[in-house]
Amino acid sequence: MVNIFRSTGRSKTRWGIAVLVLLGLLAAGMVFPVQTNRGLTALRLRTVREYPFRLGLDLQGGTQLIYDADVSRVPSGEQSAALAGVRDVIERRVNAFGVAEPIVQTARAGDSWRVIVELAGITDIQGAINLIGETPLLEFKEESTDKPRELTAEEKKLLVQFNDKQKALATDILNRVKRGEEFAALARQYSEDPAAVKEKGGDIGFVQAGETGLGAAMLREVLSSKVKPGELVSSIVEDASGYSLVKLESTRADTKEVRTRHLLICFVDAISCNKPISKEDARKKIEELKAKATAENFETLVKENSTEPGADKSGGDLGYFSRGQMVQAFEEVAFAQSVGTISEPVESPFGFHLIHKLDERALTEYHLARIFFKKKQPTDIVPPAEPWKYTGLTGKQLKRAAVEFDPNTNEPIVSLEFNSEGGKLFEEITRRNVGKNVAIFLDRQPISVPRVNEAISGGRAVITGRFDVKEAKLLAQRLNAGALPVPIKLEARQLIGASLGKESLDRSLLAGKIGFAIIVLFMLLYYRLPGLLASIALSLYVLLVLAIFKLWPVTLTLSGIAGVILSIGMAVDANILIFERLKEELRAGRPLDSAIVEGFRRAWTSIRDSNISSLITALILITFTSSAVRGFALTLAIGILVSMFSAITVTRTLLRFVAPWIKARVWLFGVVSANPKS
Repeated sequence: MVNIFRSTGRSKTRWGIAVLVLLGLLAAGMVFPVQTNRGLTALRLRTVREYPFRLGLDLQGGTQLIYDADVSRVPSGEQSAALAGVRDVIERRVNAFGVAEPIVQTARAGDSWRVIVELAGITDIQGAINLIGETPLLEFKEESTDKPRELTAEEKKLLVQFNDKQKALATDILNRVKRGEEFAALARQYSEDPAAVKEKGGDIGFVQAGETGLGAAMLREVLSSKVKPGELVSSIVEDASGYSLVKLESTRADTKEVRTRHLLICFVDAISCNKPISKEDARKKIEELKAKATAENFETLVKENSTEPGADKSGGDLGYFSRGQMVQAFEEVAFAQSVGTISEPVESPFGFHLIHKLDERALTEYHLARIFFKKKQPTDIVPPAEPWKYTGLTGKQLKRAAVEFDPNTNEPIVSLEFNSEGGKLFEEITRRNVGKNVAIFLDRQPISVPRVNEAISGGRAVITGRFDVKEAKLLAQRLNAGALPVPIKLEARQLIGASLGKESLDRSLLAGKIGFAIIVLFMLLYYRLPGLLASIALSLYVLLVLAIFKLWPVTLTLSGIAGVILSIGMAVDANILIFERLKEELRAGRPLDSAIVEGFRRAWTSIRDSNISSLITALILITFTSSAVRGFALTLAIGILVSMFSAITVTRTLLRFVAPWIKARVWLFGVVSANPKS
């Protein structure tokens, strides 16, 4: 095992400090995005994405539903898989109705199974019950040829009246902005944009010329009206979706875009490759083409050799693109090479490329804000025709789905077996849809859309595709979840108010702040300089843990916050062990550098053993418990892992950094005197 306590050079220590500072800044930017973006905007830099904390039911408020699952008709070996399928169905069903991140867990007590559903932010218990339902719905549908009906004269009249009213409102707000009222405040009050845009005063971020999507029409109007940063477009911007009042906040021209032509040779297992070319043969082919390629013949080589669909017509021309629009390997080479040059072969997930750089130009980005008033569309009155129609074949007629392997290709496939009624229906459906698609829906969401090659009789069918084993098992599980008789019955319901959650959260945060302050004060008074360094390491620890919670994301519950606070104490405990060992070495007369190394070496085994035992306990709780206990164990485990990094790496790096300036000042370590080591 490598000795993690060996001394390092001064240069390595400085690099360590630089890495820690960078890590701290990144974590702080993640934890405090509003303040960070304010500073970045002032410096005219690109803002960072804001990740919210994910609050659990007990903090945000919401609904908890507990169901009993009847698995009496399911073979014992299939019960766990059946419940996993039911959990998956409920999660997707809730997500489809706009409830983000539901917590759905299954638990077993003896021979009984329970499904626990937690919907943070949902206070309508009956609505939640109706949302979840009690039976997963599996359907087979065929392509529909139905067309939507035309609007009646009265419906057309109402449509025009509504849109005229929206335009009049937009005109009124435009005049109010021109008279001096604050644009952002009016956006927050009146805009019909999504909440994420509306709450930021209508800020939609930076838009590039030629872009499609939300800001395209607005940017065209900004450019044609020649407004300056901070100014408002003087007229209403209208498009198919509605009416917008547009403001140009700022511009920046510190990025660029390039135009390239590329030649692609794909190989087996590359994305979207349907050519039977081995990777080695593809490599040889691209190298041969590179030897032949010139700026003059490149387009001809592309049309004759590229495996990209449509390259024989486009010549591989990708047009202009900016950073973030291509895969990383391709993008790095395209931006680095000079205009007019042809790259060496570049490997990406799509295959091997030769890149001919045609042009490069500065890219101006425009920071826009808007107040939006939505138009009513004909489809809001008469919904568009459904692309799929009901066939009568559902999960009731499916006996089972299983994973098998194609005897010719050895690829995983999913086999379906219907009962007698389902077999007849399936034969009729496939006979009338030869050459067309038949979709398999689970809870009104398509999970597979196979093409019918011929009428299928006998009540059996297979679903083929580029599955891996995991994907095939998941598909079979979902199909069986719709077919297996696993009825769920509501046994308990509970509404948790948001006011209680807010009060609990505020008290928990206050307790955490007080505890943190007391720990820092104790460390400063008792350990002096090491205590100060430990407090800095502890601050970095808190930032890293919170950043991890946002990125994962971890659902924070009251018990989870308790796990975080407990892990802070464990992080301090590791520092105390190290500093006591360090003081012993200093009292024995060791030089400071040697005492630091020895102090960490002697404390490591105790820190390692105590944290590993705590991690084992946390993993047991994560594996065999649910809900609040699992949340506590998860946050505790994350905290323990980060605390070990904080105590061993961060504190040690800080001590080594300050050591050269304080070698003779052992009193800074709380040591009154030192006895020379004999």
